[in-house]
Amino acid sequence: MPARIPGRECVPIRSIRMLNQMPDTEKHAILRRLIPSMLLRDFGVDPIRLVDAQGRPAVEFETIPGTAYFIIRVRPVPEETDCALYLQLADTPFSQLELLLVILNNLRSERFHVDRDEHGNPTQFGTLARNIPEEIRAMKAGLAPGQVRRGLGLLREVLFLIEDFTAALGHDTFFLTPLAYHTAVLFERYGCGYVQGRVKMEWIDREFRPGGELWERLDRSSPFRQPELAHSVRGRSWAIHDGILGEPWNGVRMYKRVGYDAGIRTVSPDIFW
Repeated sequence: MPARIPGRECVPIRSIRMLNQMPDTEKHAILRRLIPSMLLRDFGVDPIRLVDAQGRPAVEFETIPGTAYFIIRVRPVPEETDCALYLQLADTPFSQLELLLVILNNLRSERFHVDRDEHGNPTQFGTLARNIPEEIRAMKAGLAPGQVRRGLGLLREVLFLIEDFTAALGHDTFFLTPLAYHTAVLFERYGCGYVQGRVKMEWIDREFRPGGELWERLDRSSPFRQPELAHSVRGRSWAIHDGILGEPWNGVRMYKRVGYDAGIRTVSPDIFW
């Protein structure tokens, strides 16, 4: 059953735009359910008041009336610029729900400054600029492209919570666009299917095999073009981030149907994470 506007039980909330028109206390109470309780507990955040042990706000909701998106920022460590959770969802022009971005950071782990170039300018996940020395450090530490810290292992839980939110708004599916190869593989593992790009993902898996087109491009010309990178999802993603496809990463769009696992695996079983 769709969520309903408090005090107007006959009016269901079917979109984020409608949700954003609600009073802050009501819409924040709904959006709070998208934050994993384990995350709050681990950082000592009060799950009701959403403040830290010193009473400082640890969660920020960006829910501007008249807009069709919201952002949740969980900052349990005020002195840190990074969020433990950054979550952005929006309505699409076709009245569907879209997960625009989810980031989970372990704030206790080492930080890698791949998000800024040598002049301090944003890299926008490597699309505008790159910080090669920091990327090399991050890759050697086992991180994937775009990660500034290790994750929290809570992506599956966040996707479950988004499913519940999707159902509460009367939808049976939400959509998402993976920003990198490895995120597409992760979303597969958590039950997502492809609207567009499955053939491309299968081609990538095939061509990273010995003798394949991408395998042949692993020519040791850079740290991101080493042959051993073909044997892991993260390694392949670094090579793709480095431009091995000959074009920017794009053309992949996915969906998650509430309560269903699409059962798609585009990566061969012998390829490790």
